[in-house]
Amino acid sequence: MGERDHAGSVGGWLRGIEVFAGPLPEFVPEEAPDDPVRLFLFWLSDAVADGVREPHATVLSTVDEAGDPDARVLLLKSVDASGWQFAGHGFSPKGHQLAVHPRAALTFYWPEHGRQVRLRGPVRPGSARENAADFLDRSPAARAESLLARQSQYLADPAERDQALAKSLALVAREPSLVDSAWTRYALEPTVVEFWQAARDRGHVRLRYERTGRGWERCRLWS
Repeated sequence: MGERDHAGSVGGWLRGIEVFAGPLPEFVPEEAPDDPVRLFLFWLSDAVADGVREPHATVLSTVDEAGDPDARVLLLKSVDASGWQFAGHGFSPKGHQLAVHPRAALTFYWPEHGRQVRLRGPVRPGSARENAADFLDRSPAARAESLLARQSQYLADPAERDQALAKSLALVAREPSLVDSAWTRYALEPTVVEFWQAARDRGHVRLRYERTGRGWERCRLWS
């Protein structure tokens, strides 16, 4: 395998990869807003302004019927008073998992800034109108793929997939207002939101927001 064969030295190779190269932004928790949504949008805006690729990508973590964890990367749809919003097919593994255990976690990481945001809490599905609007906002190819309702199923022949997708694309072209009734826009309303700012000297700064009956309380955490 040549130069890429790291057998026997993977640990040392990984330890040698530089992290938190910087320059890293400063984070002063005492100056943070009372609402975690505002701070999240500040950090997201910073990532967009600095050209971080796919800054709205997030890891959605769920549990299945047996209680085993599962995770995947998807794109954030929006953030507002109702929560952090994402979407997916109701017949997909995440759709089934959220139907059984409607709680989840989201993790954002912007390595160029050494910043991480973690949140968890209950998840609720959107209304039929919200789901339809989100579906129709997707590209024709994305809608065509969703209408197949085959996500994560075993694939024996890629040619079969290509033929099915071509037929689905033709259907979308004929009926551009067609909506997949299983497509769902979810909102995670967090009970906890944590902001993590890396530091070169490992004096990382962590600020946690905890939801209470009176709103949000903030606390610092050990790094």
